[in-house]
Amino acid sequence: MTHPANLYSAPAWLLPEYVEDVLPPYAATLEGLRARLLALLNSHGYDYVQPPMLEFLDSLLSAAGNELDLKTFKVIDSLSCRQMGVRADITPQIARIDAHLLGRNGAVRLCYAGPVLHTRPDGMANRREPYQLGAELFGHAGIEADLEILTLLLAAMQTCDLVHTRVSLGHVGLFRALVRAAGLDAETEAALFTALRHKDVPELTARVVGLEVKWRAAFLALTELYGGVEVIDTARAQLPAVDGVVQALDELAILARGVHGADIGIDLADLRGYGYHNGVVFAGYVGGQAQAVALGGRYDGTGARFGRARPATGFSLDLRRVLDVMPEPVATSGILAPYGNAIGLLDEIARLRAAGERVVVELPGQEVWRANSGCDRILIQAGSAWQIQPLI
Repeated sequence: MTHPANLYSAPAWLLPEYVEDVLPPYAATLEGLRARLLALLNSHGYDYVQPPMLEFLDSLLSAAGNELDLKTFKVIDSLSCRQMGVRADITPQIARIDAHLLGRNGAVRLCYAGPVLHTRPDGMANRREPYQLGAELFGHAGIEADLEILTLLLAAMQTCDLVHTRVSLGHVGLFRALVRAAGLDAETEAALFTALRHKDVPELTARVVGLEVKWRAAFLALTELYGGVEVIDTARAQLPAVDGVVQALDELAILARGVHGADIGIDLADLRGYGYHNGVVFAGYVGGQAQAVALGGRYDGTGARFGRARPATGFSLDLRRVLDVMPEPVATSGILAPYGNAIGLLDEIARLRAAGERVVVELPGQEVWRANSGCDRILIQAGSAWQIQPLI
């Protein structure tokens, strides 16, 4: 008779859905990207920090919306008996570090790199363990900070050798300005926000039926205001010139003019984020891919829960998704060296490794598996010298 527990047994090597290993040579490529991008951010004055994988839940979800709550794995800490969460986004952690631990005045630039964990993927092609690398700039409320972050994002995408890249700009503040001017309650705002974010025109149309004509037309117009930078002028003509709307369009125009040699688009229905963005937002795409490889924007005040409400803007790249859109990495090559203490052998191996070569010592009895060594050359002794020859 089969024990009930065995009905649900699975092979020990099976991973959960949407969770996967990163194998050679992809793991080496990911680590190389990480090193190059952190060097780029360091060269721009961004200090590297490493927040923990899990924190008390109220810290991780501070100032965030319901979406981040749903994405966060929750556990009970056996030491404090408090609820903890495995981070689903690193940005709130960086805001905590700036506000509570560093306490610096003026502009503070921080960067980070590490995995996050989601309870469910965003779509069928996504994973539950993205690898986030990003930069955050605190302490400056002006558009200059957003321009720095946007320029840095474009440089990061270039550092990844991505081709046919484009960046889409939006502005959450524009939507919120329309909400304030129309005098909408929180429930209506949330419903419109969700409909716009998911590009659900029928739902949006149903939700604005009871609004005054000019506000109904304004919210519906947002779904059509996307394309090139000319959309900004179109929006000026179609949207009410109320406080916040004009400022948002001016900021988008400054950003569009401030970057050079980049494919910039505008999407005024782009309200992405975890509920804490309140200004300009942007997304980076590669080629014809529908999923963004990078997200960012302004999120002023997120540090208020930790005692300091600071202006903040930043971006994050998903390096796992970046790997998906890059050309397939080339397998690592190397030099196969014999095992032993032959005269000059150890010195030659050390010299080659110091020169940047990958040298693999062939252990006794492994000759038959040379094809699996990852090497394309072999070190052989020729008289008193050592020579490198192709591995056939």
